[in-house]
Amino acid sequence: MTKIAWVFPGQGSQAVGMGADLFDLPEAQPQLEMAEKILGWSVPDLCQSEEDKLSCTLYTQPCLYGVESLLVQQMKKQGLSPDVVAGHSLGEYVALYAAEVFDFATGLTLVKRRSQLMNNAAGGQMAAFIGFDRTQLEQQVQHTENVVLANDNSDAQVVISGTPEAVDSIIANVKAKRVVKLNVSGAFHSPMMADAAKEFEEILASVEFSEAKFPVLSNVDPTPTTDPQVLKQRLIQQMTGSVRWRETCLQLSKQGIERVIEIGPGKVLTGLVKRTCADIALENISSIPQVSTSI
Repeated sequence: MTKIAWVFPGQGSQAVGMGADLFDLPEAQPQLEMAEKILGWSVPDLCQSEEDKLSCTLYTQPCLYGVESLLVQQMKKQGLSPDVVAGHSLGEYVALYAAEVFDFATGLTLVKRRSQLMNNAAGGQMAAFIGFDRTQLEQQVQHTENVVLANDNSDAQVVISGTPEAVDSIIANVKAKRVVKLNVSGAFHSPMMADAAKEFEEILASVEFSEAKFPVLSNVDPTPTTDPQVLKQRLIQQMTGSVRWRETCLQLSKQGIERVIEIGPGKVLTGLVKRTCADIALENISSIPQVSTSI
């Protein structure tokens, strides 16, 4: 039996029109109606609007969670299930939902509060480095205050996060094929999110987590676990901690995963998995026809 991992993308994978073929499904209506009550706005309307709202953190995160969760529902409807799950940043919430650690409404409520806290963060900067000297970058980060390695995506791609001055200093002192400043409001996945993380921890304290149906690899610690308290603690740490995606990919290999299915818009995560684990088969599912071909 082929060992399969489901992985879920985060902010940056969104696209206008995503989820269009899911929104008319009769079985999707309860979740969509519930989402509108929780959010105060319509996920389908936002996803299909030509306005630039979808690129705003406040809307991006709930929309991605909604679309990816509906795809999970379709996968499970076909009798499909993974051996392990993981998600990149926001995608970790969908991974926890897929593993039945909490229900759809609980996850969306958490994502709504998370998006509000992150949207309100200010004064930070993030930048992606593609094609760089890792040793040089790590040394510069180590010797520069107010900046951290926020996303360790692969050997060839990372994201740093910190104050604008610190980020500019790293950009000026590290050679790279390409550097892209991200269009974000704050220094996500860094100590600068400490106040938001503290507030979010209080919110999480009142939420009951169930034991995961299959192991989850968390961003801050990709060691597989089903323990609800461990998963909650890791989620608390996620807002200020680094996304260790490169290590997550290595862990998939260590777990004997032979096939990775990225569930959600885009192909970012399968691209990153390919760079780290070239021997793992890759698949992308962002629409209903793709669900059918995955059986």
